[in-house]
Amino acid sequence: MFKLAYISTYPPTHCGVAEYTRFLARSLKTIHPKIGVIVFSDLGEEAGSRSDGEIAVRPAFISGGSDDYRRLLNELSAVDGVDILHVQHEYGIFGRHDRIIDACLEAREERLAKKLVFTLHTVYHPSTNIPEVLEFQRRLKLVDAIVVHSYLMEFELQNQLIDPKLIRRIPHGTLLNPYLDEDRKTLAESLGLDCEKLSGLILSTVGFLRKDKGLDLLAEAVNGLEHIRENFTLLIAGEKRIMSPEDEKMIREIEEEAEKLNIIFFDKYLSDDEILEITALSDLIILPYKDLIGKYSVSGILHLSMGSFKPIIGTRVPRLLELYQFSPRITVTPTDPKELSRMIRWCMRNYDYVVAYMSSLYSYAVRTQWIRMARRHLSLYRELLIS
Repeated sequence: MFKLAYISTYPPTHCGVAEYTRFLARSLKTIHPKIGVIVFSDLGEEAGSRSDGEIAVRPAFISGGSDDYRRLLNELSAVDGVDILHVQHEYGIFGRHDRIIDACLEAREERLAKKLVFTLHTVYHPSTNIPEVLEFQRRLKLVDAIVVHSYLMEFELQNQLIDPKLIRRIPHGTLLNPYLDEDRKTLAESLGLDCEKLSGLILSTVGFLRKDKGLDLLAEAVNGLEHIRENFTLLIAGEKRIMSPEDEKMIREIEEEAEKLNIIFFDKYLSDDEILEITALSDLIILPYKDLIGKYSVSGILHLSMGSFKPIIGTRVPRLLELYQFSPRITVTPTDPKELSRMIRWCMRNYDYVVAYMSSLYSYAVRTQWIRMARRHLSLYRELLIS
């Protein structure tokens, strides 16, 4: 059986790509235990080699855009090379330059890797006018396969003259929520929340708290529901990511709103289990995202939410393309808090209808379970190795 290595951030690093890689690696080991899986991880809190079950984790690079990958090549040599070298690429991890491509090409040339695969968690459109990013995407034609998560990302790379034969669309995986049978009191106690403060329908938004998550839009929308505030509780949960004065101002305004309305502000990094508990506790999940123009990605939080089979209100942005594709009537524009407020109110009044309407999205959640997406990856790896 072949040997596979991922180059990626990995828990305990607080990063969506890290969680993605862990889900994928564990699912691959579940469907085919004989595959050797190594993760060449970032030099995070745990600097030494370790294991995650049967997955070997070897710190090999500095996250944040380092241009020095000598340690990665040394680690590849130490394990006598691999058959598939798969980079889980995000610009925030590897920077906007193409040094990681150079390192992988060198590994292939030195026979430390037979085939090179890149998963692009973000694809940029030329309108962003970032030359180094567009050059990076152009150079991807030198690798053996490129994985993306959405049609938008796939066609954008084709428009940038990447050979369609190189591009594989494999949707983001979905975990079906194991906490759905737990009652409200049990879930609240597990999360450290006061159950008595959770009145009416529970609305929630989870994930890193920053401006592109549209929390300012949500705060304005909920402010318009003040006359029915006794009918719901809004739970805003996640780790603050204050990157600018605008982020700080937005968080401050939300905290002020929390004092006036029935809003619980849960400020902490959420483990996967905690996110699943919150979505199981919720009656309605709100994802009021705002995407940068020309930046295409897919939301991992959307997939965690889909697996809870709860109604989801989201904005019409590329990151939530799958929500728009399968449940378009429950989406709103990303700029109008009044429209979002009306949608929340309508969903609360017509809850049973909304649950039934979203059945297509729930079916998609089942079709994209992690085990199934792992099989898609395994099929790709086998195809590459016999080509």
